[in-house]
Amino acid sequence: MTQRERGNLGQLLVIGFLAVAMLLYIGLIGVWASMIAGRGGAVNIGLAIGMVLVGVMGLWILWSVLRNGYAHQRLAASAKALGRDLDVSDLPKMPSGRVQRDAADALFAEVKAEYEADPDSWVNTYRLARAYDYAGDRSRARDWMTKAVSLEKKSR
Repeated sequence: MTQRERGNLGQLLVIGFLAVAMLLYIGLIGVWASMIAGRGGAVNIGLAIGMVLVGVMGLWILWSVLRNGYAHQRLAASAKALGRDLDVSDLPKMPSGRVQRDAADALFAEVKAEYEADPDSWVNTYRLARAYDYAGDRSRARDWMTKAVSLEKKSR
């Protein structure tokens, strides 16, 4: 097992542990809500309903994050298999490990030109999302990654 595979396994174990912990916590909130609602009274029932809604919202957030993470990993693996992964190993980096701003901007300009040449390609859209991330624009990166996932699903 390579160092990278051990790191991926460690990440999967942490994600699994946190997901199970969150499910247990949401279950505990449900138990508390039923205990509070069992006491009767409008305030207690209202509080219990609020607790259940927080639990439902937590489940939705957990599902959404895991689903998106899986979809993004699938795109990354597919792009790498096609030889179209966005390689930034040669770009200069700051002490924090992030790509330097001017290098990220140059990479972004190059990737954006590729995208504009073929905007219906999920790979180009995926690469554009990654370039936005390296350039520091996380909100646009998320939007474009969502579009890349959608395009990839349509291409299957």
